[in-house]
Amino acid sequence: MDPDRFLQSGVDYLEIFRVLDEGVVITDAQGRIVFVNAAQARMDGVDPESMIGKLPLEIWDVTEDTSVTLRCLHSGKPMVNQYLAYRTRTGRIVNSINSVFPIRTASGMSGSISFVRGYNLLEETITSICSVVEDSGRRTRSNGTRFTFQDLVGKSPAFLESIKTAKMAALTPSQVIIHGDTGTGKELFAQAIHNYGPRKHQAYVGLNCAAIPENLLEGLLFGTTKGAFTGAADKQGLFEKADGGTLYLDEVNSMALGLQAKLLRVLQERRVRRVGSLEERAVDVKLLSSVNEDPHLAIEGGRLRLDLFYRLGVVMLHVPPLKDRRGDLRDLTAYFIERFNQEFGRNVGGISPEVDDLFQAYAWPGNVRELEHVIEGAMNVVGEQTRIDLAHIPLYLARAWQALAVPAAGSSPVQTPPEAEPAGADRNPGHLLPAQAELERRTLQRALTDAGGNLSQAAKALGLSRQRLTYRMRKHGLERGQFRI
Repeated sequence: MDPDRFLQSGVDYLEIFRVLDEGVVITDAQGRIVFVNAAQARMDGVDPESMIGKLPLEIWDVTEDTSVTLRCLHSGKPMVNQYLAYRTRTGRIVNSINSVFPIRTASGMSGSISFVRGYNLLEETITSICSVVEDSGRRTRSNGTRFTFQDLVGKSPAFLESIKTAKMAALTPSQVIIHGDTGTGKELFAQAIHNYGPRKHQAYVGLNCAAIPENLLEGLLFGTTKGAFTGAADKQGLFEKADGGTLYLDEVNSMALGLQAKLLRVLQERRVRRVGSLEERAVDVKLLSSVNEDPHLAIEGGRLRLDLFYRLGVVMLHVPPLKDRRGDLRDLTAYFIERFNQEFGRNVGGISPEVDDLFQAYAWPGNVRELEHVIEGAMNVVGEQTRIDLAHIPLYLARAWQALAVPAAGSSPVQTPPEAEPAGADRNPGHLLPAQAELERRTLQRALTDAGGNLSQAAKALGLSRQRLTYRMRKHGLERGQFRI
């Protein structure tokens, strides 16, 4: 189905909003509430029907300046991840993170929709990392981890050197800072370090600092004391929950500098003070952290304190990007295919020579995570076939293949991605266009053959709308009847 037509069809989005575990409030252009779901009503402790037709000022103890809904309606701009502590008309105090978006129609602004996540629900979501769950067919261990060094796939020298450094660092209580591009597998290394060292039977707690609003991060890390702020309760922070074990802070360079100073003090004193408390508690935590850029660039850019870096970076561990370990591509591809074979009940034995050539030529900006998602997507549409072909890979990657002018199957793969070519290199565009057209025709033929001439199935496999597929078939002189079984 055409995505635009599907989104504009009679889908009952309200039915979805009704069962969301976070609050949803929809208003008209004047701010009067026209819909509120059960999660929001529970958060506020009121009957949802009593809120319909009311303005925010009549429901909550807010003003036109503090109501994120009214501010969104007045400005016409989204208000994303806004921290708000408010009192309901029943006297209940709610600490929440609100995101409000304007609703527009052809005639202009028609209302707003708010998504509200309560502090308690947010904290439960974040700290549930220590619970036992199923993920990708691998059961979480009782210590909160899923990965060991045996799960790190690769034989390239740089990658093996990283594993060697990580194993040595795992045996000491020293802090380790892991740096590498997004998607390289920094948290896999962190979990493997925990499971290799003497703390492996204790808790592992992980937190992505970039995903948490600054207002909440301090309380989550250090804990809170009742009365510290409106609605605060006596709660352990992640340092206390990880006591005796390992705490992993991902993207620590996204943490506010003031909070970095408090983190430094905890590391120096090995004691933590909850927000609003005068009492200090001793903690014994092996701290692992990561940054998604060169730490020295983060320091120069004012995103990472130099003194904190010295404390965090007792051991420096670099995880190389996938473009620097191309010798591992085939092993990683085979690993993901086997994993999704088991998960999806497929019987795929590998990839075609054309896909292999493309994988070797592509720059993989999203690193191992991108490769995993590409394989997963292909395994969803491969059906009963026993190998992944060009027709099964995402459209953006197929376009990258065309742009790179990858040689035909059987010839030598292109080893150098385009960004590594000398400036001014002649790509001979006169030969590129025919190659692109031939590749497109062959890709269409393969998809149509696999679908037995079913245009809807072929379009879905190619990531195209049915109309666009029909246009491209006419362009290459292909007819549906040629491919009917």
